[in-house]
Amino acid sequence: MEVFTLGLSGRSAESFFGALREADVKRVLDVRLHNSSNLAGFGKAAHLPYFLRELCGAEYEHEPILAPTPELFDGLKKSRTLSWDAYERGIRELMAERRIEEVLDPGAFAVRTALLCACADPERCHRRIVLEHLDAAWGGLEVTHL
Repeated sequence: MEVFTLGLSGRSAESFFGALREADVKRVLDVRLHNSSNLAGFGKAAHLPYFLRELCGAEYEHEPILAPTPELFDGLKKSRTLSWDAYERGIRELMAERRIEEVLDPGAFAVRTALLCACADPERCHRRIVLEHLDAAWGGLEVTHL
């Protein structure tokens, strides 16, 4: 099952929606803690469902269970009290604690899905860790970072 990821940071609307269209993504699963981010006006939850539907024929879902806790987010991004390694360990523990592999329906990923976050680099983003966790539990995920 092919799954995509995409970050908002540093992208124009043309690049963002163009990448989703080119990959034929039909479902965007927003895994941001703060989905009203000011990083890109088109990426705010108030506007994104409309743009996705109109420009890509895709649906929008926000899935808070896949977002970091405020403590993890703030420790890495705001106060910078967490190293990347500590943050990654925290995300892995959180996904296991939340049992996301049991809460989420693998069948929902049969629709071409992209996990959305703000981070430009998937290597330093929790969306990669989420998909690694799900692949370990479900198997068969082919991840493409757009």
